Amino acid sequence: MKHRIKKEEIIGFIFISPWVIGFFAFTLIPMLISGYLSFTEWNVLTGLEGINFVGFENYSEIFTDDEDFWQSLKVTFTFSFIFLPLSQVFALALACLLNQKVKGLKIFRTILFMPTVMPAVAVSLLWMWIFNSQYGILNRFLAIFSIQGPDWLQNPKTSLSALIIMGLWGVGSTMIIFLSALQDVPSSLYEAASIDGITPFKRFLYITVPMISSTIFFNLVMGIIGSFQYFTQAHVMTKGGPLGSTLFYNLYLYNVAFEKYEMGYASALAWIMFFIIVFFTALVFKSSTLWVYYENEGKSKGKKMKGEQV
Repeated sequence: MKHRIKKEEIIGFIFISPWVIGFFAFTLIPMLISGYLSFTEWNVLTGLEGINFVGFENYSEIFTDDEDFWQSLKVTFTFSFIFLPLSQVFALALACLLNQKVKGLKIFRTILFMPTVMPAVAVSLLWMWIFNSQYGILNRFLAIFSIQGPDWLQNPKTSLSALIIMGLWGVGSTMIIFLSALQDVPSSLYEAASIDGITPFKRFLYITVPMISSTIFFNLVMGIIGSFQYFTQAHVMTKGGPLGSTLFYNLYLYNVAFEKYEMGYASALAWIMFFIIVFFTALVFKSSTLWVYYENEGKSKGKKMKGEQV
């Protein structure tokens, strides 16, 4: 019996070993190295001999003398605080529509999910054509209603808005997760509420939202991480312009690391963003006890209350 258990443990370790090796080789060890490099001044072109330990000088310079840091932080926060709630609401609305029993539902689901599986670079090139001020399809559509469309990507006032609009087009993965959660809500709850004369809006507010709150929590956490790491679209479409209006944090970090080759400074920037993401994620986790409902916890609490009454 003991021999069989040991054999099963060995087989289990063999199966999880690729993930463990990958975690150490591509996540933990690089993080530790970048943590050390954040306290150094190192231009990659000088080789390992050029690494000079400077303590907290990188962090001091970032917070006191680096205007691009504050601009990139402003752009990233603005994008995240606008795009994140819009994307969650939009994805949930689409999921509710796709949860209805209508003809051709599978076709609609496929069409709405398809942008998610398209390469980010290809999507960026497509939207560059859509946003083109002269022959872009968006401005031509606006011209039908006698509206003069702006130069979306070349105007500092509209460039960030253009990226937000493009981002809403790719909420397919969030939508599918919401859809699976909606389909798990017991229909008996809606039937009972309907018999009692509860309006559809109240049914959504008091039944649907609490029952899918754990899914909202998951999508919110993933959305926070994704929005703060926004990079590819801005790099391909605007390069951070015009006038720094789309200079996202990750784009600025990329420029410092792979255009200026200041790897120590870039590592410090990376760790600052890491702690920002950890802070907001922890904030959501802390608040989840107030608004996230888990069915199993609800049942266990009910049983506990009954036991206390007895």
